Amino acid sequence: MKELYDYIEQNQEIYLSLLEKFCNQPSISIEDVGMEDMAELVKETLIELGAKVELISTAGYPVVFGEIDNQAAKTILFYNHYDVQPVDPLEQWESDPFKTTRKDGRMFARGVVDNKGTFLARICAIDAYQKTYGKLPVNLKFMVEGEEEAGSPNLEKFITSNEDKLQCDGLIWEGGSRNIEGPLQVGIGVKGLSYIELRTKGPRTDLHSKNAGIVTSPVWRLVWALNTLKNENEEILIEGFYDDVVPMTQDDYELLKTMPYDEAKMKESWGIDHFANNLTGVDLKKRLLYECTCNICGLVAGYTKKGSKAILPSEATAKLDFRLVYNQNPEKIADLVRSHLDKHGFQDIEVEYLKGEHPFSTDINNPLAKAVLNSVEKIYDAPPVVYKNQPGTSPLYIACNTLNAPAVIFGAGHDASQIHAPNENMYIKDFINCAKLTATVLETFSKE
Repeated sequence: MKELYDYIEQNQEIYLSLLEKFCNQPSISIEDVGMEDMAELVKETLIELGAKVELISTAGYPVVFGEIDNQAAKTILFYNHYDVQPVDPLEQWESDPFKTTRKDGRMFARGVVDNKGTFLARICAIDAYQKTYGKLPVNLKFMVEGEEEAGSPNLEKFITSNEDKLQCDGLIWEGGSRNIEGPLQVGIGVKGLSYIELRTKGPRTDLHSKNAGIVTSPVWRLVWALNTLKNENEEILIEGFYDDVVPMTQDDYELLKTMPYDEAKMKESWGIDHFANNLTGVDLKKRLLYECTCNICGLVAGYTKKGSKAILPSEATAKLDFRLVYNQNPEKIADLVRSHLDKHGFQDIEVEYLKGEHPFSTDINNPLAKAVLNSVEKIYDAPPVVYKNQPGTSPLYIACNTLNAPAVIFGAGHDASQIHAPNENMYIKDFINCAKLTATVLETFSKE
Protein backbone atom coordinates (compact mmCIF):
# COMPACT_ATOMS: atom_id res chain seq x y z
CA MET A 1 0.00 0.00 0.00
CA LYS A 2 2.97 2.26 -0.59
CA GLU A 3 1.00 4.45 -3.00
CA LEU A 4 -1.58 5.17 -0.30
CA TYR A 5 1.08 5.83 2.34
CA ASP A 6 2.80 8.26 -0.01
CA TYR A 7 -0.51 10.04 -0.61
CA ILE A 8 -1.09 10.51 3.13
CA GLU A 9 2.40 11.95 3.63
CA GLN A 10 2.17 14.22 0.60
CA ASN A 11 -1.17 15.60 1.76
CA GLN A 12 -0.47 15.68 5.48
CA GLU A 13 -0.67 19.47 5.66
CA ILE A 14 -4.24 19.37 4.35
CA TYR A 15 -5.13 16.79 6.98
CA LEU A 16 -3.36 18.67 9.77
CA SER A 17 -5.17 21.87 8.80
CA LEU A 18 -8.47 20.02 9.16
CA LEU A 19 -7.38 18.82 12.59
CA GLU A 20 -6.52 22.38 13.59
CA LYS A 21 -9.99 23.49 12.47
CA PHE A 22 -11.55 20.80 14.68
CA CYS A 23 -9.39 21.61 17.70
CA ASN A 24 -9.93 25.36 17.39
CA GLN A 25 -13.66 24.77 17.76
CA PRO A 26 -14.46 24.42 21.49
CA SER A 27 -16.80 21.55 22.35
CA ILE A 28 -17.00 21.08 26.13
CA SER A 29 -20.08 18.95 26.78
CA ILE A 30 -20.27 19.32 30.56
CA GLU A 31 -20.13 23.13 30.20
CA ASP A 32 -22.33 23.35 27.08
CA VAL A 33 -19.68 25.20 25.10
CA GLY A 34 -19.63 25.05 21.30
CA MET A 35 -21.45 21.74 20.98
CA GLU A 36 -23.90 22.59 18.18
CA ASP A 37 -21.16 24.06 16.00
CA MET A 38 -18.95 21.03 16.60
CA ALA A 39 -21.70 18.59 15.66
CA GLU A 40 -22.27 20.49 12.42
CA LEU A 41 -18.55 20.41 11.64
CA VAL A 42 -18.48 16.63 12.10
CA LYS A 43 -21.55 16.30 9.89
CA GLU A 44 -20.05 18.44 7.12
CA THR A 45 -16.77 16.50 7.24
CA LEU A 46 -18.50 13.14 6.87
CA ILE A 47 -20.63 14.45 3.99
CA GLU A 48 -17.46 15.59 2.20
CA LEU A 49 -16.16 12.06 2.67
CA GLY A 50 -19.16 10.73 0.74
CA ALA A 51 -21.21 9.50 3.66
CA LYS A 52 -24.94 9.76 4.10
CA VAL A 53 -25.26 11.61 7.40
CA GLU A 54 -27.92 12.16 10.06
CA LEU A 55 -27.89 14.21 13.24
CA ILE A 56 -29.91 11.94 15.53
CA SER A 57 -31.36 13.63 18.61
CA THR A 58 -30.91 12.27 22.13
CA ALA A 59 -31.93 13.60 25.52
CA GLY A 60 -28.59 15.42 25.44
CA TYR A 61 -26.40 16.28 22.48
CA PRO A 62 -27.04 14.64 19.10
CA VAL A 63 -25.19 11.64 17.75
CA VAL A 64 -23.74 12.15 14.28
CA PHE A 65 -24.43 8.96 12.31
CA GLY A 66 -22.87 8.41 8.90
CA GLU A 67 -22.77 5.54 6.45
CA ILE A 68 -20.79 4.69 3.32
CA ASP A 69 -22.38 1.63 1.69
CA ASN A 70 -20.07 0.00 -0.84
CA GLN A 71 -22.09 -3.22 -1.14
CA ALA A 72 -19.09 -4.96 0.42
CA ALA A 73 -19.16 -8.20 2.39
CA LYS A 74 -18.03 -6.66 5.68
CA THR A 75 -18.92 -3.56 7.66
CA ILE A 76 -16.85 -1.62 10.17
CA LEU A 77 -18.40 0.82 12.65
CA PHE A 78 -16.21 3.67 13.88
CA TYR A 79 -17.09 4.97 17.34
CA ASN A 80 -15.76 8.42 18.26
CA HIS A 81 -16.87 11.49 20.19
CA TYR A 82 -16.79 15.18 19.37
CA ASP A 83 -16.81 16.56 22.93
CA VAL A 84 -13.71 17.34 24.97
CA GLN A 85 -12.76 17.80 28.60
CA PRO A 86 -12.81 21.25 30.28
CA VAL A 87 -9.50 23.12 30.13
CA ASP A 88 -9.10 23.83 33.86
CA PRO A 89 -6.64 24.72 35.25
CA LEU A 90 -6.23 27.21 32.42
CA GLU A 91 -3.20 28.88 33.98
CA GLN A 92 -1.15 25.70 33.50
CA TRP A 93 -1.55 25.74 29.72
CA GLU A 94 1.48 27.01 27.83
CA SER A 95 -0.73 28.07 24.91
CA ASP A 96 -4.40 28.75 24.19
CA PRO A 97 -6.14 25.34 24.47
CA PHE A 98 -8.46 26.24 21.59
CA LYS A 99 -5.82 27.70 19.30
CA THR A 100 -3.76 24.78 18.04
CA THR A 101 -0.01 25.30 18.19
CA ARG A 102 2.90 23.23 16.88
CA LYS A 103 6.22 22.71 18.62
CA ASP A 104 8.98 20.11 18.33
CA GLY A 105 6.99 17.85 16.04
CA ARG A 106 3.89 17.95 18.21
CA MET A 107 0.51 19.67 18.12
CA PHE A 108 -0.95 21.14 21.32
CA ALA A 109 -4.67 21.75 21.90
CA ARG A 110 -7.57 20.47 23.94
CA GLY A 111 -8.92 17.42 22.13
CA VAL A 112 -5.94 17.05 19.80
CA VAL A 113 -5.75 13.40 20.88
CA ASP A 114 -8.96 12.80 22.84
CA ASN A 115 -10.66 12.41 20.51
CA LYS A 116 -10.41 14.75 17.55
CA GLY A 117 -6.94 13.65 16.48
CA THR A 118 -7.73 9.94 16.46
CA PHE A 119 -11.12 10.57 14.79
CA LEU A 120 -9.59 12.60 12.00
CA ALA A 121 -6.84 10.04 11.49
CA ARG A 122 -9.69 7.66 10.57
CA ILE A 123 -11.24 10.28 8.28
CA CYS A 124 -7.94 11.02 6.54
CA ALA A 125 -7.29 7.30 6.04
CA ILE A 126 -10.65 6.89 4.31
CA ASP A 127 -10.12 9.99 2.17
CA ALA A 128 -6.65 8.82 1.13
CA TYR A 129 -7.93 5.33 0.29
CA GLN A 130 -10.68 6.73 -1.89
CA LYS A 131 -8.35 9.17 -3.63
CA THR A 132 -5.76 6.45 -4.23
CA TYR A 133 -7.79 3.34 -5.03
CA GLY A 134 -11.37 4.51 -5.47
CA LYS A 135 -13.98 2.26 -3.86
CA LEU A 136 -13.41 1.22 -0.25
CA PRO A 137 -13.01 -2.52 0.45
CA VAL A 138 -15.59 -2.51 3.29
CA ASN A 139 -18.78 -0.72 4.23
CA LEU A 140 -18.34 1.97 6.87
CA LYS A 141 -20.57 3.38 9.58
CA PHE A 142 -19.80 6.27 11.93
CA MET A 143 -21.26 6.81 15.40
CA VAL A 144 -19.91 10.08 16.78
CA GLU A 145 -21.44 11.13 20.09
CA GLY A 146 -21.21 14.39 22.01
CA GLU A 147 -21.30 13.18 25.60
CA GLU A 148 -18.43 10.72 26.11
CA GLU A 149 -16.63 13.10 28.46
CA ALA A 150 -19.86 13.38 30.47
CA GLY A 151 -20.12 9.60 30.86
CA SER A 152 -22.19 8.84 27.73
CA PRO A 153 -25.52 9.11 29.61
CA ASN A 154 -27.63 8.70 26.47
CA LEU A 155 -25.51 6.30 24.44
CA GLU A 156 -27.10 3.08 25.66
CA LYS A 157 -30.59 4.24 24.68
CA PHE A 158 -29.28 5.45 21.34
CA ILE A 159 -27.65 2.09 20.58
CA THR A 160 -30.61 -0.02 21.66
CA SER A 161 -33.01 2.24 19.71
CA ASN A 162 -30.87 2.05 16.56
CA GLU A 163 -29.62 -1.53 16.77
CA ASP A 164 -30.53 -2.36 13.17
CA LYS A 165 -28.91 0.80 11.84
CA LEU A 166 -25.67 0.08 13.72
CA GLN A 167 -25.21 -3.58 12.75
CA CYS A 168 -21.59 -4.32 11.85
CA ASP A 169 -18.89 -6.97 11.81
CA GLY A 170 -16.60 -5.06 14.17
CA LEU A 171 -16.05 -1.72 15.89
CA ILE A 172 -12.93 0.41 15.77
CA TRP A 173 -13.10 2.32 19.02
CA GLU A 174 -11.92 5.75 20.02
CA GLY A 175 -8.79 6.13 22.10
CA GLY A 176 -5.53 4.25 21.95
CA SER A 177 -1.95 5.24 22.56
CA ARG A 178 1.70 4.40 22.09
CA ASN A 179 4.45 3.75 24.61
CA ILE A 180 6.87 6.67 24.87
CA GLU A 181 9.42 6.03 22.12
CA GLY A 182 8.04 2.49 22.03
CA PRO A 183 5.47 0.26 20.35
CA LEU A 184 1.82 0.95 19.63
CA GLN A 185 -0.74 -0.21 22.17
CA VAL A 186 -3.71 -2.19 20.84
CA GLY A 187 -6.59 -2.56 23.26
CA ILE A 188 -9.12 -5.37 23.29
CA GLY A 189 -10.76 -4.30 26.53
CA VAL A 190 -11.14 -1.48 29.04
CA LYS A 191 -11.59 -1.04 32.76
CA GLY A 192 -14.96 -0.01 34.08
CA LEU A 193 -15.78 3.10 36.10
CA SER A 194 -17.90 4.05 39.07
CA TYR A 195 -17.89 7.82 39.68
CA ILE A 196 -19.47 9.15 42.87
CA GLU A 197 -19.66 12.34 44.89
CA LEU A 198 -19.57 12.53 48.69
CA ARG A 199 -21.07 15.52 50.49
CA THR A 200 -20.96 16.53 54.14
CA LYS A 201 -22.85 19.36 55.78
CA GLY A 202 -22.49 21.00 59.17
CA PRO A 203 -23.71 24.35 60.51
CA ARG A 204 -26.20 26.40 58.49
CA THR A 205 -23.44 28.79 57.35
CA ASP A 206 -19.67 29.08 57.63
CA LEU A 207 -18.64 29.96 61.19
CA HIS A 208 -15.73 31.79 62.74
CA SER A 209 -12.97 29.22 63.34
CA LYS A 210 -12.97 30.09 67.05
CA ASN A 211 -15.94 27.70 67.25
CA ALA A 212 -13.92 24.72 65.97
CA GLY A 213 -13.58 23.40 69.51
CA ILE A 214 -17.32 22.92 69.96
CA VAL A 215 -18.71 22.46 66.43
CA THR A 216 -17.84 19.37 64.39
CA SER A 217 -16.20 20.30 61.09
CA PRO A 218 -17.83 18.73 58.00
CA VAL A 219 -14.42 18.91 56.35
CA TRP A 220 -12.89 16.70 59.02
CA ARG A 221 -15.91 14.38 58.76
CA LEU A 222 -15.20 13.97 55.08
CA VAL A 223 -11.47 13.44 55.64
CA TRP A 224 -12.13 10.79 58.28
CA ALA A 225 -14.58 9.05 55.99
CA LEU A 226 -12.20 9.09 53.04
CA ASN A 227 -9.51 7.61 55.24
CA THR A 228 -11.60 4.47 55.72
CA LEU A 229 -11.81 3.71 51.99
CA LYS A 230 -8.18 2.82 51.22
CA ASN A 231 -4.96 2.13 53.11
CA GLU A 232 -1.40 3.22 52.38
CA ASN A 233 -0.75 0.00 50.43
CA GLU A 234 -3.42 1.03 47.89
CA GLU A 235 -5.74 -1.72 49.15
CA ILE A 236 -9.42 -0.77 48.98
CA LEU A 237 -11.09 -1.40 52.34
CA ILE A 238 -14.75 -1.30 51.28
CA GLU A 239 -16.47 -4.49 52.40
CA GLY A 240 -17.31 -6.71 49.41
CA PHE A 241 -15.44 -4.53 46.90
CA TYR A 242 -13.36 -7.39 45.48
CA ASP A 243 -16.02 -10.11 45.65
CA ASP A 244 -16.81 -10.14 41.91
CA VAL A 245 -13.24 -9.75 40.62
CA VAL A 246 -12.19 -12.56 38.26
CA PRO A 247 -8.61 -13.71 39.03
CA MET A 248 -5.90 -13.26 36.43
CA THR A 249 -5.01 -16.29 34.33
CA GLN A 250 -1.54 -17.63 33.69
CA ASP A 251 -1.83 -16.28 30.13
CA ASP A 252 -2.48 -12.83 31.62
CA TYR A 253 0.74 -13.06 33.64
CA GLU A 254 2.71 -14.24 30.62
CA LEU A 255 1.37 -11.29 28.62
CA LEU A 256 2.56 -8.88 31.32
CA LYS A 257 6.03 -10.41 31.38
CA THR A 258 6.53 -9.66 27.67
CA MET A 259 4.84 -6.25 27.71
CA PRO A 260 7.34 -3.38 27.45
CA TYR A 261 6.87 -0.46 29.83
CA ASP A 262 9.64 2.11 30.12
CA GLU A 263 9.40 3.03 33.77
CA ALA A 264 12.19 5.60 33.71
CA LYS A 265 10.67 7.54 30.82
CA MET A 266 7.20 7.45 32.35
CA LYS A 267 8.50 8.82 35.65
CA GLU A 268 10.44 11.52 33.83
CA SER A 269 7.40 12.44 31.75
CA TRP A 270 5.14 12.74 34.80
CA GLY A 271 7.74 14.47 36.99
CA ILE A 272 7.77 11.79 39.71
CA ASP A 273 10.66 9.85 41.22
CA HIS A 274 8.81 6.62 42.11
CA PHE A 275 5.57 4.77 41.51
CA ALA A 276 3.05 4.05 44.27
CA ASN A 277 4.45 1.60 46.83
CA ASN A 278 7.69 1.66 44.83
CA LEU A 279 6.21 -0.88 42.42
CA THR A 280 8.25 -2.03 39.45
CA GLY A 281 8.32 -4.73 36.79
CA VAL A 282 5.40 -7.16 36.48
CA ASP A 283 3.86 -5.93 39.75
CA LEU A 284 3.67 -2.39 38.36
CA LYS A 285 2.08 -3.49 35.09
CA LYS A 286 -0.35 -5.73 36.96
CA ARG A 287 -1.38 -2.80 39.11
CA LEU A 288 -1.91 -0.57 36.06
CA LEU A 289 -3.89 -2.99 33.91
CA TYR A 290 -5.47 -5.68 36.08
CA GLU A 291 -6.28 -4.11 39.44
CA CYS A 292 -8.98 -1.75 40.73
CA THR A 293 -8.38 1.80 41.90
CA CYS A 294 -9.96 4.21 44.37
CA ASN A 295 -9.03 7.74 43.36
CA ILE A 296 -9.97 11.17 44.73
CA CYS A 297 -10.56 13.39 41.69
CA GLY A 298 -11.33 16.55 43.63
CA LEU A 299 -11.91 18.03 47.09
CA VAL A 300 -13.81 21.25 47.72
CA ALA A 301 -14.16 22.90 51.11
CA GLY A 302 -13.85 26.29 52.74
CA TYR A 303 -11.62 29.18 51.77
CA THR A 304 -8.99 28.42 49.14
CA LYS A 305 -8.07 31.84 47.74
CA LYS A 306 -4.94 33.87 48.49
CA GLY A 307 -4.34 34.93 52.08
CA SER A 308 -6.09 33.76 55.22
CA LYS A 309 -9.71 33.56 56.26
CA ALA A 310 -10.32 31.87 59.59
CA ILE A 311 -13.54 29.91 59.11
CA LEU A 312 -15.13 26.60 59.96
CA PRO A 313 -16.70 25.63 56.59
CA SER A 314 -20.35 24.61 56.55
CA GLU A 315 -19.93 21.87 53.92
CA ALA A 316 -17.40 19.82 51.97
CA THR A 317 -17.50 17.60 48.88
CA ALA A 318 -15.26 15.01 47.29
CA LYS A 319 -15.44 13.43 43.85
CA LEU A 320 -14.15 9.88 43.56
CA ASP A 321 -13.65 7.47 40.71
CA PHE A 322 -13.19 3.72 41.00
CA ARG A 323 -11.62 1.95 38.03
CA LEU A 324 -13.08 -1.53 37.84
CA VAL A 325 -11.96 -4.82 36.33
CA TYR A 326 -13.87 -7.56 34.57
CA ASN A 327 -17.17 -8.64 36.19
CA GLN A 328 -17.49 -5.70 38.59
CA ASN A 329 -20.68 -3.62 38.45
CA PRO A 330 -20.37 0.18 38.80
CA GLU A 331 -23.76 0.69 40.46
CA LYS A 332 -23.05 -2.10 42.93
CA ILE A 333 -19.76 -0.39 43.84
CA ALA A 334 -21.63 2.83 44.63
CA ASP A 335 -24.04 0.86 46.84
CA LEU A 336 -21.08 -0.75 48.63
CA VAL A 337 -19.64 2.70 49.35
CA ARG A 338 -22.96 3.72 50.91
CA SER A 339 -23.05 0.56 53.06
CA HIS A 340 -19.42 0.98 54.07
CA LEU A 341 -19.92 4.56 55.25
CA ASP A 342 -23.04 3.58 57.19
CA LYS A 343 -21.18 0.74 58.89
CA HIS A 344 -18.36 3.08 59.92
CA GLY A 345 -20.65 5.70 61.44
CA PHE A 346 -20.89 8.13 58.51
CA GLN A 347 -24.62 7.91 57.85
CA ASP A 348 -24.70 11.71 57.57
CA ILE A 349 -22.49 11.74 54.46
CA GLU A 350 -24.46 11.90 51.22
CA VAL A 351 -23.42 9.57 48.39
CA GLU A 352 -24.45 10.38 44.80
CA TYR A 353 -23.69 8.00 41.94
CA LEU A 354 -22.82 10.30 39.02
CA LYS A 355 -21.91 7.90 36.22
CA GLY A 356 -20.54 4.47 35.49
CA GLU A 357 -19.33 2.08 32.81
CA HIS A 358 -19.01 -1.68 32.92
CA PRO A 359 -15.58 -3.19 32.20
CA PHE A 360 -15.32 -5.11 28.94
CA SER A 361 -12.91 -7.39 27.11
CA THR A 362 -13.19 -9.00 23.67
CA ASP A 363 -11.63 -12.11 22.13
CA ILE A 364 -8.13 -11.49 20.80
CA ASN A 365 -8.72 -14.08 18.06
CA ASN A 366 -11.67 -12.33 16.39
CA PRO A 367 -11.11 -11.33 12.71
CA LEU A 368 -10.94 -7.58 13.39
CA ALA A 369 -8.39 -7.97 16.18
CA LYS A 370 -6.27 -10.21 13.97
CA ALA A 371 -6.49 -7.68 11.13
CA VAL A 372 -5.25 -4.92 13.41
CA LEU A 373 -2.49 -6.98 15.00
CA ASN A 374 -1.29 -8.18 11.59
CA SER A 375 -1.19 -4.61 10.26
CA VAL A 376 0.67 -2.76 13.00
CA GLU A 377 4.21 -3.91 12.23
CA LYS A 378 3.86 -2.76 8.62
CA ILE A 379 3.53 0.82 9.86
CA TYR A 380 5.46 0.95 13.13
CA ASP A 381 8.27 -1.55 12.35
CA ALA A 382 7.54 -3.32 15.63
CA PRO A 383 4.77 -5.60 16.91
CA PRO A 384 2.11 -4.00 19.11
CA VAL A 385 1.61 -4.28 22.85
CA VAL A 386 -1.75 -5.93 23.50
CA TYR A 387 -3.75 -4.46 26.38
CA LYS A 388 -6.49 -6.80 27.54
CA ASN A 389 -7.62 -4.16 30.04
CA GLN A 390 -6.71 -0.62 29.09
CA PRO A 391 -6.51 1.46 32.27
CA GLY A 392 -8.94 4.02 30.86
CA THR A 393 -12.68 3.59 30.35
CA SER A 394 -15.09 3.70 27.38
CA PRO A 395 -18.69 2.55 26.85
CA LEU A 396 -17.51 -0.59 25.04
CA TYR A 397 -19.72 -2.87 27.11
CA ILE A 398 -22.93 -1.24 25.91
CA ALA A 399 -22.05 -1.28 22.22
CA CYS A 400 -20.43 -4.68 21.92
CA ASN A 401 -23.04 -6.52 23.96
CA THR A 402 -25.94 -4.94 22.11
CA LEU A 403 -24.49 -5.36 18.60
CA ASN A 404 -22.80 -8.69 19.32
CA ALA A 405 -19.64 -7.46 17.62
CA PRO A 406 -15.98 -7.29 18.69
CA ALA A 407 -14.11 -4.02 19.21
CA VAL A 408 -10.46 -3.04 18.91
CA ILE A 409 -8.84 0.15 20.19
CA PHE A 410 -5.89 1.94 18.60
CA GLY A 411 -5.17 5.62 18.19
CA ALA A 412 -2.85 8.55 17.72
CA GLY A 413 -1.88 9.32 21.30
CA HIS A 414 1.20 8.48 23.35
CA ASP A 415 1.73 7.89 27.04
CA ALA A 416 2.72 11.51 27.65
CA SER A 417 -0.11 13.10 25.64
CA GLN A 418 -1.53 14.59 28.87
CA ILE A 419 -5.07 13.67 27.96
CA HIS A 420 -7.59 15.41 30.28
CA ALA A 421 -4.74 17.62 31.53
CA PRO A 422 -3.22 20.96 30.50
CA ASN A 423 -1.06 20.95 27.36
CA GLU A 424 -2.69 17.96 25.70
CA ASN A 425 -0.48 17.03 22.77
CA MET A 426 0.06 14.62 19.91
CA TYR A 427 3.09 13.84 17.76
CA ILE A 428 2.38 14.66 14.12
CA LYS A 429 4.11 11.42 13.16
CA ASP A 430 1.66 9.46 15.32
CA PHE A 431 -1.27 11.12 13.56
CA ILE A 432 0.12 10.14 10.15
CA ASN A 433 0.90 6.61 11.28
CA CYS A 434 -2.59 6.20 12.74
CA ALA A 435 -4.08 7.20 9.39
CA LYS A 436 -1.86 4.69 7.58
CA LEU A 437 -2.77 1.94 10.04
CA THR A 438 -6.50 2.63 9.72
CA ALA A 439 -6.32 2.31 5.93
CA THR A 440 -4.29 -0.87 6.24
CA VAL A 441 -6.79 -2.39 8.66
CA LEU A 442 -9.66 -1.70 6.24
CA GLU A 443 -7.78 -3.56 3.50
CA THR A 444 -6.65 -6.43 5.73
CA PHE A 445 -10.03 -6.92 7.41
CA SER A 446 -11.78 -7.15 4.05
CA LYS A 447 -9.69 -10.24 3.31
CA GLU A 448 -9.91 -11.96 6.72
